[in-house]
Amino acid sequence: MPRIPTESQVSAGGVVYRKDGDAVLVVLISVGASHRWQLPKGLLDAGESEEETALREVSEETGLTGTIRSLIDTIEYWYYGDQGGGKVRVHKIVHFYLVAFGAGSTDDHDHEVHEARWFPIDEARELLAFKNERAVLDKARDLLAEGV
Repeated sequence: MPRIPTESQVSAGGVVYRKDGDAVLVVLISVGASHRWQLPKGLLDAGESEEETALREVSEETGLTGTIRSLIDTIEYWYYGDQGGGKVRVHKIVHFYLVAFGAGSTDDHDHEVHEARWFPIDEARELLAFKNERAVLDKARDLLAEGV
């Protein structure tokens, strides 16, 4: 049986938030053929820091700008993908940051995203497609409750 090649990827993204009275709203993006809801994230460009990537990806995928308040968490997972006509096993590391909303419109997201939308944080948690991203959102909620 042929060995499947393995590669590593490092990405960064953010939980963009704003307060509306007592409510905390966060932005999710809808992507993929299944229109799944997830947090904005993407691969680091050469020479780019994790923080720079997080802000760039947030801007590209949501149309919003903001300020990093804190690292929320670094998650790791494995998945299989296609590369050059064959299968590849990917070890993915993603750094997620808490990003305070600054400016912009979710209508200005890029072509890779079907939709970017603000949700109350509890509703967003239920919509997220991935368990590890729900855990990131829980940690973001905790940081906000601590006044970060």
